[in-house]
Amino acid sequence: MSRLKVIWLNKSKDQLKAIYNHYKLVSPQGAKGIKDAIFLKGGRELVFAKQYQQDEIEPEFRRIIVKHYKLIYTIEEETIWILRIFDTRMSPQNQFNDKE
Repeated sequence: MSRLKVIWLNKSKDQLKAIYNHYKLVSPQGAKGIKDAIFLKGGRELVFAKQYQQDEIEPEFRRIIVKHYKLIYTIEEETIWILRIFDTRMSPQNQFNDKE
């Protein structure tokens, strides 16, 4: 099986940047750690995309959990699209309020 291509939408990139900036105020090292963990799970470790669960809020999407964050993604042919990063400590109704 060939490795799938992973593409982060601008929205998910912006969310990752916001998470990093939030933690950077308290601990630059901690901010880098959380950013790297999310990026690793959403990139290099997401090889077999269907190994992860369907999202309980939007079942047409899949999800992986990294610390307090849920990465929402979809698969089209040979591409994984990282759509959103959602803080699981927030209300699930806010997860898709601003669909693109």
